[in-house]
Amino acid sequence: MNKIVVLICIVFFTTFANAQILKQSEFTIGETLELKSNILNENRTVNIYLPTSYHQDSSKNYPVLYLLDGSKDEDFIHVSGIVQFCSFSWIKIMEESIVVGIGNVDRKRDFTYPSTMEIDRKEFPTSGKSEKFIDFIETELQPLITKKYRATENRTLIGQSLGGLLTTEILFNRPQLFDNYIIISPSLWWDDEKLLKQNFKKSLKGKSIYIGGGKEGATMERLAQSLFFKLSLEKKDEVQLFFQYFDKQDHGDTLHLAVYDAFEKLFKRNETKN
Repeated sequence: MNKIVVLICIVFFTTFANAQILKQSEFTIGETLELKSNILNENRTVNIYLPTSYHQDSSKNYPVLYLLDGSKDEDFIHVSGIVQFCSFSWIKIMEESIVVGIGNVDRKRDFTYPSTMEIDRKEFPTSGKSEKFIDFIETELQPLITKKYRATENRTLIGQSLGGLLTTEILFNRPQLFDNYIIISPSLWWDDEKLLKQNFKKSLKGKSIYIGGGKEGATMERLAQSLFFKLSLEKKDEVQLFFQYFDKQDHGDTLHLAVYDAFEKLFKRNETKN
């Protein structure tokens, strides 16, 4: 009797386990552009996430989020997922948006301005070329995105760690490039913290700024808070400013939760107003 039951079970599971594949195809969430940058004198990879409705409604234009560390094996996929989730019609945190993930070649070179500190130059020998990288964003990448895609003029920049340093540098020196700045765990220790001591070069009127950080040690935590306080004291009447500390996250895993929190604070308020 037991042998019969075993045989029936084998036949049953074999029959239902062998599902037939009807079709197999690649699954993609966007497209990849290979660019020749004359400013950087090298080829660059840019990953693009397009909302589902992009190809369904040719009359609609979309805000653009520019993501540093935007390679496929860095932050592009999971941040694009947050953008998709937050723009679902039943979530309504933000508008459907295009994500431009800027792939890295040498982030230590591109995300840092020249340091006066010997220890910085020794540990990061290729560093100090952020101005050229910002030129690339302003004069090559942004015009290309505007021309190729149905993009609105509303632009957000997301940067973490050294990317947070670069995002802060752009905010201080060329704030007109973006409307919203999401600065996570910024490496403001660079060059003996000199960026924090710098004056703002242009008005920040109308900008929205989010600063986030985790349990990353006394120096990193102090610097993120110092940036928040500097903006609070000097630009409180010009900007919408938010700060969030994630006490259960560290330098490696703060970004994901912080980006979601930033979207809620920066964009849900505006959605409510509309």
